[in-house]
Amino acid sequence: MSKGTHEYRPDPRNREILIYVNGEHVPREEARVSVFDSGFVLGDGVWEGLRVHRGRIAFLDAHLDRLFEGAKALDLDIGLDRQALAEALCETLRVNGMTEDVHIRLMVTRGVKATPYQDPRVTIGPATIVIIPEYKAPDPAVAARGIRLFTVHVRRGPPDVQDPKLNSHSKLNCILACIQATKAGADEALMLDPRGFVATCNSTHFFIVRRGEVWTSSGDYCLGGITRGNVIGLCREHSIPVRERNFSLTDVYGAEESFVTGTFAGVAPVAAVDGRTIGSGTRGPVTERLQSLYLELMERVCTG
Repeated sequence: MSKGTHEYRPDPRNREILIYVNGEHVPREEARVSVFDSGFVLGDGVWEGLRVHRGRIAFLDAHLDRLFEGAKALDLDIGLDRQALAEALCETLRVNGMTEDVHIRLMVTRGVKATPYQDPRVTIGPATIVIIPEYKAPDPAVAARGIRLFTVHVRRGPPDVQDPKLNSHSKLNCILACIQATKAGADEALMLDPRGFVATCNSTHFFIVRRGEVWTSSGDYCLGGITRGNVIGLCREHSIPVRERNFSLTDVYGAEESFVTGTFAGVAPVAAVDGRTIGSGTRGPVTERLQSLYLELMERVCTG
């Protein structure tokens, strides 16, 4: 079954990896957290997905900015400062001897609770920190053939309901969107904002190309995507017109190209939305150029 932009080939080396759990590195089959942990009980926590290239974690500062900002918004004390958390990430890579084709899941929850109840005041321990590194390379076929999206009924909510800027463990709206898209035979979900404008996908950020311009949403109803921001920056750096604006599904269906961005897959083309072929149904020239520019940026930041 296709996993959209998260399509990958299983790697047997992952059976032997050591996972960081609260300062210790333990074998995969022994990695455990309490059933009273805030993340398990309530989804109370923040997380980041990171990629490793040439032995370095790409865009680490931006990821830590987002993690600590989210933790502050949740009034969650991570218990480690930025340098200590960065060292924990790098040490986890070192003990596993991992330098390339690695994806890291960094998860921080509020910690263990005295009883399964939502009030943070019943938390009785420090934050739980887990770092899972895996050999996981994106399937190159996805970058060439593209993915299919389906527009779902699940909306991206406003910040007074659950702020979409928070990269929280509570992802149920995105999961419901993913389920609906899967049931419709698509790879991922396209989600609208409360007014019906295009917002984002369930796990990636969405772009279209119209008359040589790159469009993406206003950003009001989506996570502050790091790859999204890098691609917008690359457009500006290389004189590719780019606009953050409201647009509708009519604009999407009539686009010449479409693509999505994310930490795992980078830049991936979209072949169809709601059964409508986008452009020629193949990777377009603007998408292909941005794929190359993004790979060059990764190379610069990880070797500079």
